[in-house]
Amino acid sequence: MRSWTQGLLLLVAVALAGAGGAAAVLWYQGRKPAVVAPAPASEPPPMAPAPLAVPEAPPAPAPSTEDIVAKAMPAVVVVETSSGRGSAFFVDRDRLITNHHVVVGQSYVKVRMADNSTLDARILTTAPDYDLALLRLMQPGPDRPFLALGSIKDVRQGQEVLAIGTPHGVFQNTVTRGIVSSLRQLEKVVVLQTDTALNPGNSGGPLIDHAGRVVGINTMGFRGSQGLNFAVAIDHARALMEGRSLQLAFTPPTVDGGIRGLLPGGGASESDQIREEGTKRYAAQLAGVARAADQMESAFASFLAYHWDGRVVGTFERNFYALWERGALQGKPVKGYEAKLAELTQAADKLRELSRQAEDQARRADVFPGTRRDLRQRYRLDHRGWD
Repeated sequence: MRSWTQGLLLLVAVALAGAGGAAAVLWYQGRKPAVVAPAPASEPPPMAPAPLAVPEAPPAPAPSTEDIVAKAMPAVVVVETSSGRGSAFFVDRDRLITNHHVVVGQSYVKVRMADNSTLDARILTTAPDYDLALLRLMQPGPDRPFLALGSIKDVRQGQEVLAIGTPHGVFQNTVTRGIVSSLRQLEKVVVLQTDTALNPGNSGGPLIDHAGRVVGINTMGFRGSQGLNFAVAIDHARALMEGRSLQLAFTPPTVDGGIRGLLPGGGASESDQIREEGTKRYAAQLAGVARAADQMESAFASFLAYHWDGRVVGTFERNFYALWERGALQGKPVKGYEAKLAELTQAADKLRELSRQAEDQARRADVFPGTRRDLRQRYRLDHRGWD
């Protein structure tokens, strides 16, 4: 009985396997929990390579004094007027900055370049209270070197500066070096006080910082003082160029006492006053010499016409200048008038001595050589015989 029962179950199992084996398998699997294989762990994303450390580039070295001077020289010029000489510098291809007192009373001036060529310029605009003037070339040519403009906001007390100009109107493109002592307020004008050597003729030239930028316009010094010179802040000049108000928000300590109001635009420094007085005195002295020279010229012409047996070789501004030219007087005095020639020569030498004295006094008063030359030419007294 038991074996039959087992056989029957076996047959049923085989039948079920043929018709519904799949259901049986599912039923069996439902009775036992399925074992699920764990998913393989995901790999972490690759790490980005760490950036390489790049060393900081060293700061560019400051230009040397020699490089600054070499670059600035072609942009600095001499300003020649009927009353004297000063300095100026290009701020773009055809405009220049200088001091008002250098060009005061002029409509046009002549600028002498570093290569000794000359160009004409007109006064574009001025700011007398700030002692500034802006010039423009009459006939702009090719691009010319010009100077970069800085600001007094970057100026530090004690920093080194360079000045370029034409001291005494003679020594073109002279370079001097010093430091900024302080920033001052002269009435409404901000100036840099510097111990950089400045002389008459430096007026209008640039004061340049260690980066080659203009920080001031040299304007005046005090006669008899050591290292006490001033330059108008370049910020005023920049405002003049741009047509803005020249008043600055920056207000350094105000200068009190004896030098208030002595900026040449609103007044004259001691050296300027001495030079102005010397110029007037020199002009008056030459006017007196010229009157005597007129009489001498008439007397010498009469002598040649009536008491000289010969001729004069050469052409002279005044005919008696022939007395100082070797070989100019050819012939001899008419008999009996030998002493007359000696008298005329003595009178001419006296005029020459008076001229030399006037010249020496004007030189000691720092009257510009160009001013002295122009006055001599005005009175027809510019002859090498005077020297």
